[in-house]
Amino acid sequence: MNKKPTPVFSETVTYDLHDISEYINWIYFFHSWNFQPKFASVAELDGCPACNAAWVDSFSEEERNKASEAMKLYKDALSLMRKHDGDFKIKVKYNLYRACSDMDDIVIEKYRIPFLRQQKPEPGKDYCLCLADFLPDIESGKTDMFGVFATTVDKEMENAYHDDLYSRMIMQVLAERAAEAATEKCHEYVRKKTWGYAPSENLSIKELLVEKYDGIRPAVGYPSIPDNTINFIIDDLLDFSEIGLEVTENGAMKPLASVSGFMFSNPHSRYFSIGKITAEQLDDYAKRRGKSPDELSKFLSKNIEKL
Repeated sequence: MNKKPTPVFSETVTYDLHDISEYINWIYFFHSWNFQPKFASVAELDGCPACNAAWVDSFSEEERNKASEAMKLYKDALSLMRKHDGDFKIKVKYNLYRACSDMDDIVIEKYRIPFLRQQKPEPGKDYCLCLADFLPDIESGKTDMFGVFATTVDKEMENAYHDDLYSRMIMQVLAERAAEAATEKCHEYVRKKTWGYAPSENLSIKELLVEKYDGIRPAVGYPSIPDNTINFIIDDLLDFSEIGLEVTENGAMKPLASVSGFMFSNPHSRYFSIGKITAEQLDDYAKRRGKSPDELSKFLSKNIEKL
């Protein structure tokens, strides 16, 4: 039985919309509305009418209507953010632990977090990665700091404007972006202050959004952590209820505008995809998770190699 470890440091940070607005990645906001990334450059304008007109004119004649739509959408989103600033809170809770690795598990005291390992190296590589690789091996007797986090937005933000579909859709996408932006801002604060492994970091927002900083912040559900049930482990460590977050029986988070995952400082750490796993690895992973292969296979169906 995993005994819950004691964190070295634990904190809950609360933001308003204006606190995280500059950290929003507008590319993903526009992607949700089926706009190509180039239209997100509207967020770089200073708002002057001449600049706006020049931006629209910079597109081909066939794309100018689309550019005008993007500009309207952006203005409407900003208007709703200003209108509701202070109405909805975004909360991030994170714990920092001393940890090491034991094969494909991360070990905090006697608490284990099992991960999956690639079964095929990436092109040009001769090794298979696992997130546990980014912490010292247990045999070394060394540990490193390791972060666990969860972010969520007040559920009322997702459910605003029942009688206005357009505004409601904007608010739902903004809620998703706000959760990601708050995570980005908090991670910067952790790197520079509380964890403090990068106190001199001085990156622009653009550089932050393309992850120029040292370390990684892999989230549950992304390619290196494809198993959503890892959220049960994170909930056990953080207690999601403290920030108004809950995890469903399928490992999904409610509100939907939520993010959870881990923080690594290793300068050699990087993002990767687990890819396909074999039945043998599924059996091994299930054993380490204390679950049956059948129980986990439905969460890893896209990763299980078909015979």
